[in-house]
Amino acid sequence: MDRKAGILMPIFSLPSKYGIGSFDTEAYKFVDWLKKAGQTYWQILPLVPTSYGDSPYQSFSTYAGNPYFINLEALIGEGVLTKEECEAVDFGTDADDIDYAKLYNGRYALLRKAYERSKIASNNEYQSFIKENEWWLNDYALFMAVKGRFEGKAWNEWPEDIKLRHANAIEYYNRELYYDIEFHKYIQFKFVQHWNALKNYANQKGIQIVGDIPIYVAMDSADTWANPQLFQLDSNNQPIAVAGCPPDGFSATGQLWGNPLYRWDYHEQTKYQWWMTRLWYAFKLYDVVRIDHFRGFDEYYSIPYGETTAINGHWEKGPGMKLFNRMFEYLGHRQVIAEDLGFMTDTVRQMVKESGFPGMKVLEFGFDARDSSSADYMPHVYPENSVVYTGTHDNETIRGWFGSITEDEMTLVRAYLYDSTTPVEKLHKPMVAMAMRSNSNTCIIPLQDYMGKDNTARINTPSTVGQNWRWRAVEGEISESLAEEIYTMTWAFRRL
Repeated sequence: MDRKAGILMPIFSLPSKYGIGSFDTEAYKFVDWLKKAGQTYWQILPLVPTSYGDSPYQSFSTYAGNPYFINLEALIGEGVLTKEECEAVDFGTDADDIDYAKLYNGRYALLRKAYERSKIASNNEYQSFIKENEWWLNDYALFMAVKGRFEGKAWNEWPEDIKLRHANAIEYYNRELYYDIEFHKYIQFKFVQHWNALKNYANQKGIQIVGDIPIYVAMDSADTWANPQLFQLDSNNQPIAVAGCPPDGFSATGQLWGNPLYRWDYHEQTKYQWWMTRLWYAFKLYDVVRIDHFRGFDEYYSIPYGETTAINGHWEKGPGMKLFNRMFEYLGHRQVIAEDLGFMTDTVRQMVKESGFPGMKVLEFGFDARDSSSADYMPHVYPENSVVYTGTHDNETIRGWFGSITEDEMTLVRAYLYDSTTPVEKLHKPMVAMAMRSNSNTCIIPLQDYMGKDNTARINTPSTVGQNWRWRAVEGEISESLAEEIYTMTWAFRRL
């Protein structure tokens, strides 16, 4: 099989003068840069709207797009915003950081102005869009408008009639909040327009987009509100049990994610139709789909609702290959990456093998003395049908990781590299080379690891909130010389 390479770089981490990376000129320049660097893949994180905590893995919708990514330059070009209006907004002062509070206040105000000037109702392309997408868009736009009416409260704290979607309440709020609903539909129309333009440009340049589909949806989402029958909720639509993962060497109390769990028996009765639609839509957005927390389809960790930690959870059986066999029937064989990290059992290994999907290998895990499965992550044992990373968005940067590992672990790293002399501040380069050299058919490296960034450029520290999903590259860092260096390495390891 072909050996290929790519770079992990979230949209929000692109340089931008408007507070957050988006689908603007810098994104197109990044595609050109990837081409120069000899890359095949651009891996991003979920494109969905973020809720409290700013995580793309806790979203108000599995189908909607993040309004922050809309191309303000394109709206200026349409004449619905002015450059002066965009530049007058305070998006924060740090070019390498995202200030989400300022972004929320400033960006939505601009988008509202654009909507009010757009005369969107008379736009035929918009009318076609809302007709084609009404199956999810109507619920989402109503959900967001009602959420705004109740000052951001979670839907299970709304008045009973709209919380339980009584027909008269749906009719009332659709009428009462008409323009707020239309505003949210307008935002989604613009998001899809701008994303499709960028993705088409990337594909024309030979770059494939690797997208990410979280296994779970958020409790406070249009998906859960509109489809309570799909989830383990009681008669009042409160969760019975929620998702997370058990205690391990990294966390003594485990991780309490809080997402509602699926009623897999119901999904099986419907031939997994909700999941088939979700996957179909993901393949409209992306060329390759990374399915997050793949092991949760074999067995999932169930924590009683109301617990404050994950200690009292237990394992339940998931749908296993039944879901993916249905996917093969419904969608054919598509390009999927199985995020099979974490505690691996024989049944998970069997499911990954049966699916034929490449699993993930993370270089940092191979040298971790706390991880009983670390030997599986040493480069000399990687199977060809796998995707190697130095780290993921949930890990430290390689440079930061060097500062946190033990002396024994560092000795093992240097022995494995057969390198006792390279200074630590340059050691990220032989580590990246080791990943590129491995047997894995695909190698995807976070951009920060090519740059040699420390943990100030870390994307996410699991089980923490407040400082995650904030790092941005600054103008000039994504340089021609870096592209040349990456190209040379990609060529040397036969991944062009």
